[in-house]
Amino acid sequence: MKTMVICSGGMDSVALAHKVAAEQTLAGLITFDYGQRHAKEITFAAAAATRLGVAHHVIDIRTIGAALTGSALTDDIDVPDGHYAEDTMKLTIVPNRNAIMLTIAFGLAAAQKADAVATAVHGGDHFIYPDCRPGFIDAFAKMQAEALDGYADITLYTPYVHGSKADIALDGAAHGAPFAETWSCYKGGDVHCGRCGTCVERREAFHIAGLPDPTIYADPDFWKAAIATADKKGAS
Repeated sequence: MKTMVICSGGMDSVALAHKVAAEQTLAGLITFDYGQRHAKEITFAAAAATRLGVAHHVIDIRTIGAALTGSALTDDIDVPDGHYAEDTMKLTIVPNRNAIMLTIAFGLAAAQKADAVATAVHGGDHFIYPDCRPGFIDAFAKMQAEALDGYADITLYTPYVHGSKADIALDGAAHGAPFAETWSCYKGGDVHCGRCGTCVERREAFHIAGLPDPTIYADPDFWKAAIATADKKGAS
Protein backbone atom coordinates (compact mmCIF):
# COMPACT_ATOMS: atom_id res chain seq x y z
CA MET A 1 0.00 0.00 0.00
CA LYS A 2 1.39 3.38 -1.05
CA THR A 3 0.84 5.71 1.87
CA MET A 4 1.43 9.43 2.28
CA VAL A 5 2.06 10.58 5.86
CA ILE A 6 1.06 13.95 7.25
CA CYS A 7 4.23 14.90 9.10
CA SER A 8 4.67 17.91 11.36
CA GLY A 9 8.20 16.95 12.39
CA GLY A 10 7.08 15.97 15.89
CA MET A 11 7.67 12.63 17.60
CA ASP A 12 4.23 11.23 16.73
CA SER A 13 4.27 11.88 13.00
CA VAL A 14 7.94 10.95 12.60
CA ALA A 15 7.29 7.67 14.44
CA LEU A 16 4.38 7.06 12.07
CA ALA A 17 6.54 7.82 9.02
CA HIS A 18 9.10 5.24 10.14
CA LYS A 19 6.33 2.72 10.85
CA VAL A 20 4.87 3.18 7.37
CA ALA A 21 8.32 3.00 5.77
CA ALA A 22 8.89 -0.35 7.51
CA GLU A 23 5.48 -1.91 6.96
CA GLN A 24 4.11 -0.35 3.76
CA THR A 25 5.41 1.79 0.89
CA LEU A 26 6.04 5.34 2.07
CA ALA A 27 4.97 7.53 -0.83
CA GLY A 28 5.95 10.88 0.69
CA LEU A 29 5.53 13.26 3.62
CA ILE A 30 3.05 16.15 3.68
CA THR A 31 3.73 19.16 5.91
CA PHE A 32 1.51 22.20 6.32
CA ASP A 33 2.69 25.75 6.84
CA TYR A 34 -0.41 27.32 8.39
CA GLY A 35 1.33 30.32 9.91
CA GLN A 36 2.23 28.57 13.16
CA ARG A 37 4.29 30.66 15.54
CA HIS A 38 7.57 29.03 14.48
CA ALA A 39 8.76 27.02 11.49
CA LYS A 40 11.22 24.75 13.31
CA GLU A 41 8.91 21.78 12.99
CA ILE A 42 8.89 22.12 9.19
CA THR A 43 12.69 21.84 9.20
CA PHE A 44 12.47 18.63 11.23
CA ALA A 45 9.85 17.22 8.86
CA ALA A 46 12.12 18.00 5.90
CA ALA A 47 14.97 16.16 7.64
CA ALA A 48 12.71 13.14 8.13
CA ALA A 49 11.83 13.08 4.43
CA THR A 50 15.50 13.27 3.48
CA ARG A 51 16.39 10.53 5.96
CA LEU A 52 13.65 8.25 4.59
CA GLY A 53 14.42 9.10 0.98
CA VAL A 54 10.96 10.32 -0.01
CA ALA A 55 9.41 13.49 -1.41
CA HIS A 56 8.46 16.25 1.00
CA HIS A 57 5.37 18.22 0.04
CA VAL A 58 5.14 21.50 1.98
CA ILE A 59 1.66 22.98 1.55
CA ASP A 60 1.35 26.71 2.20
CA ILE A 61 -2.02 27.49 3.81
CA ARG A 62 -0.88 30.57 5.73
CA THR A 63 -3.75 32.66 4.39
CA ILE A 64 -6.18 30.12 5.80
CA GLY A 65 -4.31 29.94 9.11
CA ALA A 66 -4.39 33.72 9.42
CA ALA A 67 -8.18 33.60 9.37
CA LEU A 68 -8.38 30.93 12.09
CA THR A 69 -7.81 33.43 14.89
CA GLY A 70 -7.86 32.92 18.62
CA SER A 71 -5.19 30.22 18.99
CA ALA A 72 -1.89 30.54 20.80
CA LEU A 73 -0.34 28.68 17.86
CA THR A 74 -1.25 31.33 15.30
CA ASP A 75 -1.94 34.56 17.23
CA ASP A 76 0.12 36.74 19.56
CA ILE A 77 -1.15 34.84 22.60
CA ASP A 78 1.12 33.28 25.21
CA VAL A 79 1.37 29.51 24.96
CA PRO A 80 -0.01 28.10 28.24
CA ASP A 81 2.12 25.93 30.50
CA GLY A 82 0.85 22.71 32.02
CA HIS A 83 -0.71 19.35 31.17
CA TYR A 84 -3.08 18.84 28.24
CA ALA A 85 -5.89 18.06 30.69
CA GLU A 86 -5.86 21.71 31.83
CA ASP A 87 -8.67 23.91 30.49
CA THR A 88 -6.10 26.53 29.48
CA MET A 89 -4.83 24.16 26.77
CA LYS A 90 -7.92 25.02 24.71
CA LEU A 91 -5.90 28.07 23.71
CA THR A 92 -3.85 25.75 21.48
CA ILE A 93 -6.84 24.72 19.37
CA VAL A 94 -6.68 25.86 15.74
CA PRO A 95 -10.31 25.51 14.57
CA ASN A 96 -10.85 22.64 12.13
CA ARG A 97 -7.10 22.32 11.51
CA ASN A 98 -7.03 18.55 11.04
CA ALA A 99 -10.16 18.57 8.90
CA ILE A 100 -8.60 21.17 6.59
CA MET A 101 -5.24 19.41 6.40
CA LEU A 102 -6.73 15.98 5.81
CA THR A 103 -8.96 17.27 3.03
CA ILE A 104 -5.94 18.71 1.22
CA ALA A 105 -3.89 15.57 1.90
CA PHE A 106 -6.58 13.36 0.37
CA GLY A 107 -6.63 15.54 -2.74
CA LEU A 108 -2.86 15.29 -3.01
CA ALA A 109 -2.93 11.54 -2.44
CA ALA A 110 -5.51 11.14 -5.21
CA ALA A 111 -3.35 13.20 -7.58
CA GLN A 112 -0.27 11.18 -6.65
CA LYS A 113 -2.12 7.84 -7.08
CA ALA A 114 -1.50 6.87 -3.45
CA ASP A 115 -3.62 4.31 -1.62
CA ALA A 116 -3.73 5.86 1.84
CA VAL A 117 -3.19 8.96 3.94
CA ALA A 118 -1.76 8.43 7.42
CA THR A 119 -1.99 10.79 10.37
CA ALA A 120 -0.69 10.31 13.92
CA VAL A 121 -3.71 11.38 15.98
CA HIS A 122 -3.75 9.52 19.29
CA GLY A 123 -5.69 9.06 22.50
CA GLY A 124 -3.87 11.83 24.33
CA ASP A 125 -5.27 14.34 21.84
CA HIS A 126 -8.85 13.52 22.75
CA PHE A 127 -8.93 15.85 25.77
CA ILE A 128 -9.21 19.03 23.78
CA TYR A 129 -8.94 18.38 20.03
CA PRO A 130 -12.28 17.21 18.60
CA ASP A 131 -10.78 16.56 15.16
CA CYS A 132 -8.45 13.94 16.65
CA ARG A 133 -11.18 11.75 18.13
CA PRO A 134 -12.32 8.39 16.70
CA GLY A 135 -15.77 9.77 15.86
CA PHE A 136 -14.24 12.45 13.65
CA ILE A 137 -11.82 10.01 12.01
CA ASP A 138 -14.63 7.60 11.12
CA ALA A 139 -16.87 10.38 9.81
CA PHE A 140 -14.07 11.95 7.78
CA ALA A 141 -13.18 8.64 6.15
CA LYS A 142 -16.81 8.16 5.10
CA MET A 143 -17.00 11.71 3.75
CA GLN A 144 -13.85 11.24 1.66
CA ALA A 145 -15.15 7.96 0.26
CA GLU A 146 -18.11 9.93 -1.09
CA ALA A 147 -15.97 12.88 -2.23
CA LEU A 148 -13.69 10.64 -4.32
CA ASP A 149 -16.26 8.03 -5.34
CA GLY A 150 -15.44 6.71 -8.78
CA TYR A 151 -12.12 8.56 -8.93
CA ALA A 152 -9.91 7.21 -6.16
CA ASP A 153 -10.11 4.73 -3.30
CA ILE A 154 -7.99 6.13 -0.47
CA THR A 155 -7.81 4.77 3.08
CA LEU A 156 -7.37 6.93 6.17
CA TYR A 157 -4.70 5.18 8.24
CA THR A 158 -4.66 6.13 11.94
CA PRO A 159 -2.90 3.32 13.84
CA TYR A 160 -2.49 5.38 17.02
CA VAL A 161 -6.00 6.80 17.35
CA HIS A 162 -6.88 4.53 20.29
CA GLY A 163 -3.38 4.48 21.79
CA SER A 164 -1.36 6.73 24.06
CA LYS A 165 1.72 8.82 23.38
CA ALA A 166 3.71 6.25 25.37
CA ASP A 167 2.53 3.65 22.86
CA ILE A 168 3.84 5.88 20.09
CA ALA A 169 7.20 6.19 21.84
CA LEU A 170 7.47 2.40 22.01
CA ASP A 171 6.35 1.90 18.41
CA GLY A 172 8.68 4.59 17.13
CA ALA A 173 11.60 3.07 19.01
CA ALA A 174 10.76 -0.35 17.54
CA HIS A 175 10.94 1.15 14.03
CA GLY A 176 14.11 3.15 14.58
CA ALA A 177 12.58 6.63 14.75
CA PRO A 178 15.31 9.08 15.87
CA PHE A 179 13.37 11.01 18.51
CA ALA A 180 16.28 13.37 19.11
CA GLU A 181 15.64 14.62 15.57
CA THR A 182 12.01 15.59 16.18
CA TRP A 183 10.47 18.79 17.45
CA SER A 184 7.36 19.08 19.64
CA CYS A 185 7.58 22.34 21.60
CA TYR A 186 4.98 24.99 20.79
CA LYS A 187 7.28 27.83 21.82
CA GLY A 188 10.06 27.29 19.27
CA GLY A 189 13.06 28.26 21.38
CA ASP A 190 16.61 27.00 21.09
CA VAL A 191 15.59 23.86 22.99
CA HIS A 192 12.25 22.39 24.09
CA CYS A 193 10.78 24.57 26.85
CA GLY A 194 9.64 21.61 28.98
CA ARG A 195 6.59 23.55 30.17
CA CYS A 196 4.03 23.72 27.34
CA GLY A 197 1.42 20.98 26.99
CA THR A 198 3.19 19.12 24.23
CA CYS A 199 6.54 19.18 26.07
CA VAL A 200 4.90 17.85 29.25
CA GLU A 201 3.13 15.13 27.29
CA ARG A 202 6.34 14.20 25.45
CA ARG A 203 8.36 13.92 28.67
CA GLU A 204 5.58 11.91 30.34
CA ALA A 205 5.36 9.53 27.37
CA PHE A 206 9.01 8.53 27.53
CA HIS A 207 8.69 8.05 31.31
CA ILE A 208 5.63 5.79 31.00
CA ALA A 209 7.21 3.87 28.12
CA GLY A 210 10.36 3.30 30.17
CA LEU A 211 12.52 4.76 27.41
CA PRO A 212 15.32 7.30 27.72
CA ASP A 213 14.20 10.73 26.58
CA PRO A 214 16.88 12.23 24.28
CA THR A 215 15.22 15.66 24.36
CA ILE A 216 16.94 18.68 25.89
CA TYR A 217 14.46 20.74 27.94
CA ALA A 218 14.94 24.21 29.37
CA ASP A 219 12.90 23.06 32.38
CA PRO A 220 13.36 19.28 32.54
CA ASP A 221 11.44 18.68 35.79
CA PHE A 222 8.34 20.85 35.34
CA TRP A 223 6.36 17.92 33.89
CA LYS A 224 6.12 16.24 37.30
CA ALA A 225 4.41 19.21 38.91
CA ALA A 226 2.16 19.70 35.87
CA ILE A 227 0.95 16.10 36.01
CA ALA A 228 0.44 16.25 39.77
CA THR A 229 -1.67 19.40 39.38
CA ALA A 230 -3.76 17.84 36.62
CA ASP A 231 -4.29 14.67 38.67
CA LYS A 232 -5.36 16.69 41.70
CA LYS A 233 -7.90 18.66 39.67
CA GLY A 234 -9.19 15.48 38.07
CA ALA A 235 -9.73 13.88 41.48
CA SER A 236 -11.58 16.88 42.92
